[in-house]
Amino acid sequence: MGELVFIGLGLQDERSISLRGLEEARQCDHVFAEFYTNLMPDLSMQKLEGLLGKTVHILSRTQVEEDPMGQILTHAKTGRVAILVSGDPMIATTHIELRLLAEKNGVKTSLVHSSSIYTVAAATVGLQLQKFGRAITLPIMEGDAFPESPYDFLAQNKKLGLHTLALLENRPDGRYLSIRDALQALKNISNKRNDDLLEEETLVVGLARVDSSSKMVRGNLLGELMSLDFGGPPHALIIPGGLHFKEAEALEVFAGVPHPLLEAYL
Repeated sequence: MGELVFIGLGLQDERSISLRGLEEARQCDHVFAEFYTNLMPDLSMQKLEGLLGKTVHILSRTQVEEDPMGQILTHAKTGRVAILVSGDPMIATTHIELRLLAEKNGVKTSLVHSSSIYTVAAATVGLQLQKFGRAITLPIMEGDAFPESPYDFLAQNKKLGLHTLALLENRPDGRYLSIRDALQALKNISNKRNDDLLEEETLVVGLARVDSSSKMVRGNLLGELMSLDFGGPPHALIIPGGLHFKEAEALEVFAGVPHPLLEAYL
């Protein structure tokens, strides 16, 4: 009986993989990786393969989602196969579906967890994880089309006083949604609906490359944040809800939020 091991790579580079992850991958007959669900800005495939002592076969989105039996599960039925995933391996629905398919086809699965943007973003700015509501994903805009359902979830979180983590899309071809464009898209929806959910004076936190040496984390009024250049991807946003006084202190120290802006959120 074969085995499929899902191994999280973390968020930064080849050094983010855990010792257990290294050991598990080294014991596999085949090692695959996919990076379309998340971007690792400082990853060197050459160095990663050097650490593992194995060739890593990079899979496209189509190969993982539409033809997993073609390579991954075919090998996993008779041998031990690793699939390396940026972040934590069970955050994306794609990997949950692949694991289900493997088990249904008689392939044992196991997990090696790693850091995820869901926990790292909150920790970076000092917000309490239990005070986050539903996370939202904002896609790259195609023309004037932009889905409004993420805005609805943001509105629900704000109504409950919860923080919202917004993940901004990046694609393997180099395109990505910037913090500026994401805020503009959300602001356009707010203007269209004529509500006061997102205004120039709304407190927002922008995060770029959060677990790398070049990370940039800034919190300020929406209008001020839109004027900043956060550099390359991946980007994320946090729209705070109600703040505990320690969270407010953390945002001031860790994200540079001017103290007077925080008083309205306490």
